[in-house]
Amino acid sequence: MKIKLHWQILIAFALSVLFGAFLKDYVYLVSWMGTIFLRALRMVIVPLILTSIISGIVNVGTGENLGRLGLKTLSYYIVTSLLAIVTGLFFVNLIKPGVGSELGLSDKVSGLEMATDSFGDTLINIIPTNIFDAFSKGGMLSIIFFAIIFGFFITKVNSKSRVFLTDFFQSSFDVMMKITMFIIRFTPLGVFGIVAKVVSEQADIISLFERMGLYMLAVILALIVHAGISLPLLLKFVGKVNPLKHLKAVTTPLLTAFSTSSSSATLPLTMTAVEENDGVSNKITSFTLPLGATINMDGTALYELVAAMFIAQAYGIELTYYQQFIGVFTALLASIGAAGIPMAGFVMISIVLSALGLPLEGVGLILAVDRILDMFRTSVNVWSDSCGAVIIAKSEGEKLNV
Repeated sequence: MKIKLHWQILIAFALSVLFGAFLKDYVYLVSWMGTIFLRALRMVIVPLILTSIISGIVNVGTGENLGRLGLKTLSYYIVTSLLAIVTGLFFVNLIKPGVGSELGLSDKVSGLEMATDSFGDTLINIIPTNIFDAFSKGGMLSIIFFAIIFGFFITKVNSKSRVFLTDFFQSSFDVMMKITMFIIRFTPLGVFGIVAKVVSEQADIISLFERMGLYMLAVILALIVHAGISLPLLLKFVGKVNPLKHLKAVTTPLLTAFSTSSSSATLPLTMTAVEENDGVSNKITSFTLPLGATINMDGTALYELVAAMFIAQAYGIELTYYQQFIGVFTALLASIGAAGIPMAGFVMISIVLSALGLPLEGVGLILAVDRILDMFRTSVNVWSDSCGAVIIAKSEGEKLNV
């Protein structure tokens, strides 16, 4: 009997943890599989996002329909991100993980000065000066902006050009999905290589958990509450969807997101699962999910604020309610600018620290456990994206399998 993909991934994950923990000297024999798998996924991200958004917008039709869909999508992203940040704020104030923390964990972190662009700069940089440069550098916000503009104006040209371009981008999207499905077959091998390498790099994982336990507890508890209570309630009462059925439908992308720590790399799997298992139309998934993988970062937003509060507590800095509100707002904006790649939120946290007047060197405090927490928060990012696609599909009157 053929084992389902999500069970294959679970088995690969369990074996990789044992391999990384007990056979550290031989991890190089399998780590290459993870490297090749991630490179293959990243290879398809840009053409997949470009073709899916353009074909999705053309299928949406009129500017009125696009505006309605865009408003619903952005409203969902803002509401869920704020819910996540407030949940994180509650737990970090309740547990107070930074009070009395050992500052000896601090490390020097380079490159943070490059991540302190203002939100205004981020908005300006959405408009690319050279779209091919954005393609080569993976500038997702710029690519999405260009794709939306291009798709919208396809609907404005004469019928001959419109039909040709619509068929071209739809056909290109179909080919990219075929390539993606081929790559997805190798997910268990990729997960094995990635996780074995991560586990082998932890010198003493038990000691690490003991020293940073309260901080990790605050982040993980907040993520669990948001993913296990807030989002399922939205699914149940706003989307009129069975949360457990939807969870079962997206198990494979969630496990992949946890293993790769990349919502962008998981995007092809998320689109496939939401379309084939949930029954959401390509019109909805091709617009909401690529956008969500870039700007909807519930887990990252939550983590950024908890980490900033932990650093403040560790340095003995008392933040007022007003400063905490500034932190909430800044974490929301910073999460929008965070790329869907491993440790992107870790770099973007410098924006929150700068806004709160906290020392950037404090990032070194959380460096040791960031990769582990990155796996959890990325899973929440992808879970929120998938929930949004389902809720929006239901609001558009689509009949789903869940």
